[in-house]
Amino acid sequence: MARTLDRGSEPIQPARIRLAMAAVVLVFALFAGRLFQLQLIEGEELRRRSEQNSVRTVRLEAPRGEIVDREGRVVATTRPAFGLEVVPHDVRDHGRTFAALGQLLGEDPAALASALGRPSRAGRFKPVRLADDLSPDQLARVEVHRYALAGVATDVRPRRHYLEGTLAAHLLGTLGEIRGDQLEREVYRAYRPGDVIGQTGLEAQFERYLRGEAGGRNVVVDVAGREMDVLEEVEARPGRRVVLALDLDLQRAAEQAMSEVQLPNDPRPTGAVVALDARTGDVLAMVSRPAFDPNDFAGRVDAATWKALTTDEWVPLQNRAIQNQFPPGSTFKAFVAAAALHEGVANEHTTVFCPGSYWYGGRAYRCWKRGGHGSVDLHVALRSSCDVFFYTMGVKLGIERMASFISGLGLGLPTGIALAHEAPGVMPSPEWKRKRFKERWYPGETVSVSIGQGYNLVTPLQLAVAYAALGNGGRVLRPRVVLRVEESDGRQVESFAPEVRQNLEIAPRHMEAVLRGLEAVVSEPGGTGGRARVAGVRVGGKTGTSQVVRLERTLGMDEAAIPKRYRDHGWFAAIAPIEAPEIAVAVLVEHGLHGSTAAAPVAQRVLQRYFEKTGRTAPLAPPPAPPVAPEPAPGEPAPAPQVQAAAGGIRAVH
Repeated sequence: MARTLDRGSEPIQPARIRLAMAAVVLVFALFAGRLFQLQLIEGEELRRRSEQNSVRTVRLEAPRGEIVDREGRVVATTRPAFGLEVVPHDVRDHGRTFAALGQLLGEDPAALASALGRPSRAGRFKPVRLADDLSPDQLARVEVHRYALAGVATDVRPRRHYLEGTLAAHLLGTLGEIRGDQLEREVYRAYRPGDVIGQTGLEAQFERYLRGEAGGRNVVVDVAGREMDVLEEVEARPGRRVVLALDLDLQRAAEQAMSEVQLPNDPRPTGAVVALDARTGDVLAMVSRPAFDPNDFAGRVDAATWKALTTDEWVPLQNRAIQNQFPPGSTFKAFVAAAALHEGVANEHTTVFCPGSYWYGGRAYRCWKRGGHGSVDLHVALRSSCDVFFYTMGVKLGIERMASFISGLGLGLPTGIALAHEAPGVMPSPEWKRKRFKERWYPGETVSVSIGQGYNLVTPLQLAVAYAALGNGGRVLRPRVVLRVEESDGRQVESFAPEVRQNLEIAPRHMEAVLRGLEAVVSEPGGTGGRARVAGVRVGGKTGTSQVVRLERTLGMDEAAIPKRYRDHGWFAAIAPIEAPEIAVAVLVEHGLHGSTAAAPVAQRVLQRYFEKTGRTAPLAPPPAPPVAPEPAPGEPAPAPQVQAAAGGIRAVH
């Protein structure tokens, strides 16, 4: 009889026990069979597949955001660029592989191999980029032979592209691989070695907007590094669009005008142009010459290109519009006129007799016009750029009052533009000289400053800002380079409003008197700025000559014979239209000899294009300029006016 466990339990049947044991045996048999199949039947194939295939994570670079002008025209975008990379672990025969790559790419195999370096144990599995932006021919040759090149792969990444090359290069800036010292900063904590970031210009200042978010994908690759399958993918997110205040039409006009400046024995003019909206501070154009092509910095900079840029004596990478400082010359006289009116040392009808020189402290300071201008008031003094009138105004004002008022126009201070490395300029004063040189101020230095010489230094941007303030009632505006930032679909992320940095309190009648004098420079007989005329528009402006060496060094020399670095700089500053100013322009032609002949025509081209766009002047070439009076050379404290050889003897020149 079968045993029972307790009184109420069912007896355990032998058949159930046998069934359970059979089930256990069957399960073990299935496991054993599968193990036999994997180990003995399919083992070799599985081992081969496991050795050949692997899973890798591929980073997907994000396209940088577009940069567009104020009308939405694209200035900088991204384009696909094919590159070549190698996974060191997957390369079977380094010698043969790099010899083949050298032949396919037309490169030195040793240089390609050295770019690979000596990766660490873990780094052997990470792709190393050997070439950027392959040409179509290079790409085709590599693709044809890629299956014979284990560990070699091509990929496509977004590459920055500047549609008009050198246009606005210094404003836009450059890209470059992130440096080690930058990686240590908190602002770059999300970056990694090898990332490309904005290094200069707007590319750097607006990096946080322009940079997108990288994506990635997990892929199965075979032993040769070829992708076999995609397991997972996260798309990259493009950067945001930056809308500039720049007007491409004005920028092109300014660039073209600068390239066409004609100077004796100088096929490569250098200098800067800045055009501002006098009402908002918008930077409508910014040119610096010589320039460079920012496309050269979108990838690895070619060694020959880098050497050419960094050894050029005229420093093409420097933004002359904001980083170089020059004496303003006679463009400064407009500020002295405004100061004299504001401080009450003169009015519109105050006259000064100019005999051709000004005696002060027992010394004669000559006017550029040796025979003198006779009796002149403020209007005539601005039109003819009479040095003696402004010597007199400067001495009556005194350096403290002159410096205080003119500093209020922003001179001697950074403008606050959203670009790095801006020079501050110099508005000299006794206090400044004590700090800078530990010397006292001499009375004769006030005479020099009053005509824009001496210690005076300005950048082209500062001069444009100050002339804009003369035209807008004394508001010193921060130059605005970006209007807003948008998502790629047009949704606004951030906007930047015009900003008034200082408000110079000056009576409207005084400002109007200065503006009328500036208009006379351009429009009246005897004015020095006739080459800046725009048909149908009341243009005001001021020429200027910035002395480079003492005049006696070039005395008697023909201008064409003077080495470029010893020639005076030529300035022109403009404001228009006089009745309700909208645009201010500052032009510097380095070593351009005369502002009237070198710089004024450049300003005219910018103004012409501006007023063509608004329908206020005909889109025609301007008529031949009327004869202009000589523009003054620096008149202090040089022993004689600058001269040049001419037919019939030596004559004074501007």
